[in-house]
Amino acid sequence: MAGLKHPVTPDGRYFVVRGKLWRLANPGLSAAVRSALVRELMAARSAVRSAKLSKDVTAEAAAHLAVDIAKRKLGERGPVWWTDGSPDLNRHMIKNTPYASWYSGLRTAGRREQRTQSVDMDGGQMP
Repeated sequence: MAGLKHPVTPDGRYFVVRGKLWRLANPGLSAAVRSALVRELMAARSAVRSAKLSKDVTAEAAAHLAVDIAKRKLGERGPVWWTDGSPDLNRHMIKNTPYASWYSGLRTAGRREQRTQSVDMDGGQMP
């Protein structure tokens, strides 16, 4: 998951944005398949933008469908890609999930790190 700017759950199923879980792509996809599907997704998103700009509601609906299809192929939507029977928590607020304590600890550690950086940057003084 290199390059992600958001925390990823310990099991690698979700990333967190503004306290909400978002399902990651299936890690079982080969690099070539994943790359092709990401290109498909980006083209579909571009088509959504173009359709909106031209106010073509029919083209926009088709483009949204193409986005959904690409996301399902990637495993970000539709049936889950894991096999342990755990429920899909995509788009759930993390505070209402089994990941709540993990995330709380992460946030606490982040605040602690920020305070430490403030001390270092200010020559040993807290702001």
